[in-house]
Amino acid sequence: MSSSGDDYIISRQKKIERKKRILTVVGLASFVGSTVFGVISGIPQAHQQAQKKNVSIESSLQEKARGYELVLQREPNNQEALEKLAIAKLNLKDTKGAIEIMEKLVKLHPDRQDYKTVLEQVKKQQVK
Repeated sequence: MSSSGDDYIISRQKKIERKKRILTVVGLASFVGSTVFGVISGIPQAHQQAQKKNVSIESSLQEKARGYELVLQREPNNQEALEKLAIAKLNLKDTKGAIEIMEKLVKLHPDRQDYKTVLEQVKKQQVK
């Protein structure tokens, strides 16, 4: 009789082990599936956020440039506004506008070697 009891216990343990394996496989598949779904659905959102960020950076630079231009309407020789406007124009890829401003800075402050150096570098980049 003990052999039939042992057989029952062994078969019961095998069923339990099989159920554990099935639950492990189902749980693992669910985890992998949800992770893949999350990654795939997150890719377009990340791309859209990157586009929005690029647009907002450009519009921010344009706003700053307009602000510096307003300052220069009141004070045409404002050194700081000229510097910042030149930087903004360079960041906006307006090298011609930046060169004009840098030339004005060099004329107003011929003692500043850094203005001359930057002007030369920008002119070299424009030629390339």
